[in-house]
Amino acid sequence: DLGICLAEADRNGAKLPVTALVDQFYKDVQAMGGKRWDTSSLLARLEK
Repeated sequence: DLGICLAEADRNGAKLPVTALVDQFYKDVQAMGGKRWDTSSLLARLEK
């Protein structure tokens, strides 16, 4: 889960900007109605 990775990185002072961006894309996809879509759903977000 990207949230776990980002929380652990934050706890350790690490910056993961690309991971944070992908995590936001997944949140956007969920908001578009793609609750259980797979990784290919990110294409729908990129086309937005």
